[in-house]
Amino acid sequence: MLFAAGLFTSIHCIAMCGGISLSQCAGCGDLENNISGKLKPSFLYNLGRIVSYTLLGGLAGGLGSVFSLSLKGKSIISIFAGAFMVIMGINMLNIAPGLRKLMPRLPKSLTERIYSRKSGKGAFITGLLNGFMPCGPLQAMQVYALGTGSFLTGALSMFTFCLGTLPLMFAFGVFSSLLSSKFTGQMMKVTSILVLVLGLVMGNRGLLLAGINVSDAFLSVVGIKAEQDNKTANAVIKDGYQLVTTNLEPGSYQPVSVYAGIPLRWTIVAEEGKLNGCNNEIIIPAYGKQQKLEVGENIIEFTPTQPGTITYTCWMGMISSTITIK
Repeated sequence: MLFAAGLFTSIHCIAMCGGISLSQCAGCGDLENNISGKLKPSFLYNLGRIVSYTLLGGLAGGLGSVFSLSLKGKSIISIFAGAFMVIMGINMLNIAPGLRKLMPRLPKSLTERIYSRKSGKGAFITGLLNGFMPCGPLQAMQVYALGTGSFLTGALSMFTFCLGTLPLMFAFGVFSSLLSSKFTGQMMKVTSILVLVLGLVMGNRGLLLAGINVSDAFLSVVGIKAEQDNKTANAVIKDGYQLVTTNLEPGSYQPVSVYAGIPLRWTIVAEEGKLNGCNNEIIIPAYGKQQKLEVGENIIEFTPTQPGTITYTCWMGMISSTITIK
């Protein structure tokens, strides 16, 4: 998803940073006659971006670990990042011009200084400075990295996002003269919609971390019943406990059906090869439960209280399922 976010927002990158990219690539490329010499400025500029994005992502993630963000804090960060991307998508579509005031701009004095750099070294330095630009999608991803609460995960998140922006940004720097304004305009419309969708997806992940399942609620409002999984694990009462066992899958969680007022002992079986970086931590927002999973049997204990249906999700908000309390 982060790679896709970078890929789809790269049109915005061209709109905001295209002039900076051209100033580096054109300024150096003209000094070289061979192909490698002309590619070098664009390569150095984008290399600087990768280094900057990755380090800033790591710093943001490390900062998040120091402050030990609560589950609520992580959900708010994801919702904020999603909202930022939605606003950016709307701005790209020119639907609500007034929203442009919410998107930060690079100071004119700084852009003039950046444009004046004409050396290969300058292209790399400019790429490094790119990570500090007041760019909507970039700041949204930095906020996301903060929510990971890990230096490595934050760095990897920003690295993946930056990789997504590379194909179009690199091509723009090298083949800018071949891109027509008509083509750019058409691509802008398509990617604007995709950015909107990604923003909604990211916002929904934040809501899931808060225990709010908007997808099911929307389907219920419009009169569509959500598809029921026939592999629901039902609790069995034994010796004063209700026992239920589910099997972990790489990309899905099993629905669970339990009873209210009886202590629950939930065993999650994680087989070798089915545990990954996304599904390795389960969160039950309604009861404030966070459980790291390891290969083998993992036990979660709590007492369901109110009848109803609650959501449980992975720590990233990408995988979710339900617990039905009867």
